Amino acid sequence: MQPAMLDAAILEKLISAAVAAPSIHNTQPWRYRLNPDTVTLEVRAAPERALRYADPMGRALSVSAGAAVFNLRVAVAHFGWDPVVRLLPSRSQPDLLATVRLAASPTDRAGRHDGGHDDLYDVIWRRHSSRSPYSARRLPARVLCDLTEAARANGATLWLADPEETAWLLRLTAEAERRVSGDPRRLAESRTWIRDTGPYGIPSTALGPRDATGRLPMRDYLGPRPDGRWGGDRSAAAPFESHPTIAVLTTDQDRRTDWLRAGQALEHVLLLATSHAVRASLLHQALEWSDLRWSLGGAHPAPGHVQMLIRLGYGPVGPATPRNGAAEALDGGR
Repeated sequence: MQPAMLDAAILEKLISAAVAAPSIHNTQPWRYRLNPDTVTLEVRAAPERALRYADPMGRALSVSAGAAVFNLRVAVAHFGWDPVVRLLPSRSQPDLLATVRLAASPTDRAGRHDGGHDDLYDVIWRRHSSRSPYSARRLPARVLCDLTEAARANGATLWLADPEETAWLLRLTAEAERRVSGDPRRLAESRTWIRDTGPYGIPSTALGPRDATGRLPMRDYLGPRPDGRWGGDRSAAAPFESHPTIAVLTTDQDRRTDWLRAGQALEHVLLLATSHAVRASLLHQALEWSDLRWSLGGAHPAPGHVQMLIRLGYGPVGPATPRNGAAEALDGGR
């Protein structure tokens, strides 16, 4: 496919694809700039939408931005260019997380050419987190193999927890939930991002029920009411799957570049899962406590730094959450 001219309409589609990526609490902690001289899109952090207590090191922000970078790669390739990605390209600009140059011809540098993802372009807007119960149907081995390969292609590792490992991961997640419920600052921060209006945050209608059995600790963004009921007015409960499928995304190292690579791997896995009609929700709670995150790695003998727990299964499509408009996300200043 020959690349089209980069006009305003295509630029809007590229940015719309980027902002459709998942982000912690749907904070969308990014902004974009176009360098017209080099035809390069810059992905920059938006610190005003960072989470001071849940993400003090900016790891989740970087993972979120990495997911947006992967969507940009897919969209850029869809319109005929070769996306050339650089992570953390400028030490003097710490907010510049990545650049994606729209190259007119494939590059011969290893790992730079990006092909084979055009089938995921339309999936970008169909991917939603689904916090509802899933069925007992197991994922086929071929699907799990595809998801594992998608993570590997982006410099990460994805492994499926066995029943004993799953029980350990869920215990740590439940402990994280318990800690948040007793931490007024973290609880207030979480509540701030439950919003029924505006382009950011999670609508209350998208929170989903709690597990009636107490087995699966879904995130309670609102925290307990004084009477002990679940999540403010969200007192509904439903039985979740008795044997959840939990996939663990890890990287060999734990640098900012690894967080960005993990985000790209995560989004590739989520888009590919969506293309297979597999639903997903993210169990991030234990990663927000340094000691619990360290303990997550003890669930599996293979070395690596845990970047995300992904719950996979078959169930209802999750509701869409709001997104900022492309025009608002694109920073015209230089």
